[in-house]
Amino acid sequence: MPGRSEELQFLRAAHDQPPTKPGSTATAEMDDEPEDLATMHRVAVLALPPATAFDLSIPELVFGAAELDDGPGYDVRVGTPDPGLVDTLGSLQISIPHGLDVVDAADTVIVTGTGARADADARVLAALNRAASAGARIVSICTGAFVLAQAGLLDGRRATTFWPFSAELSDRFPLVNVVGDVLFVEDGPVSTSAGLAAGVDLCLHLIRSDYGAAVANNVARLTLLAPTRIGDQTQRVAAPVPSSRAFSLAETRAWALERLDEPLTLGALAEHAHTSVRTLTRRFQAETGLTPLQWVLQQRVDRARELLETTDLPVDRVAERSGLGSSDSLRQHLLRRVQLTPTAYRELWQRQ
Repeated sequence: MPGRSEELQFLRAAHDQPPTKPGSTATAEMDDEPEDLATMHRVAVLALPPATAFDLSIPELVFGAAELDDGPGYDVRVGTPDPGLVDTLGSLQISIPHGLDVVDAADTVIVTGTGARADADARVLAALNRAASAGARIVSICTGAFVLAQAGLLDGRRATTFWPFSAELSDRFPLVNVVGDVLFVEDGPVSTSAGLAAGVDLCLHLIRSDYGAAVANNVARLTLLAPTRIGDQTQRVAAPVPSSRAFSLAETRAWALERLDEPLTLGALAEHAHTSVRTLTRRFQAETGLTPLQWVLQQRVDRARELLETTDLPVDRVAERSGLGSSDSLRQHLLRRVQLTPTAYRELWQRQ
């Protein structure tokens, strides 16, 4: 699959067949669950010692904030092979009450980062293969990719992991097409992310795939996260993130998001940030991995997608309100991002 857009496979597959509400693949008995939980999209998160505590917190934070008109979008459960206190890579121990049974009832299974990159628990590998055979979406964050690889779930697929371990993953598992230095990779029903905050980007991407841009963007706002970054964005940035909050461009980015339909030049952004264009560009790349104008374009395309999903505005009005100017410009940028025209993209979400 071309690396340009990690969202393509979901969109094209959904365009070719009638979509269903996320949460339709669970096979385990759920008679003892309340009806609302039984119909929600179930997410099972695996904590494998020594677990990466930050990675482990991501799915509950992000998926737990996804609210639909009729209630929560996801039911998130954390499990581990031996329920109880689970060691982490730091000095923390985390109490996990559930076992691997959460995997059997899941629509999405997420293996978070772990310090144990070799000799994965056979019970975990068996549970993952059962879930994959049942049609669950399989996901890894950071070094969780090593567990998926040991289960054989990455054979013949594109995958990524935290960049310091990319070479190790490639050497140990030659059947895996390791893509280094990207935020996340989606290959069919299997998605893998790089380390730490890239797991947030992948989870937001999955929410967007399940419920659309409006829900995903609302999650980003509620949790004070940045709007979704695309998967093939680099893991590493050319300069370190500024250490002082005084240097953060968060306020300028928020200001720009409220004015995407207005001209947003480098000069205007620099003026709002009270800095020079050169410093603005350097800090923008440090904080987002993108130049200021690349970031603005990404946000405009995302705004257009949200408007196509949630309104009946004509395509030319969507282009104007998102700041892309014309329907031809919107068509060009949407084709480049997801390989669908605005009309086809809108039809896809109307069918859902």
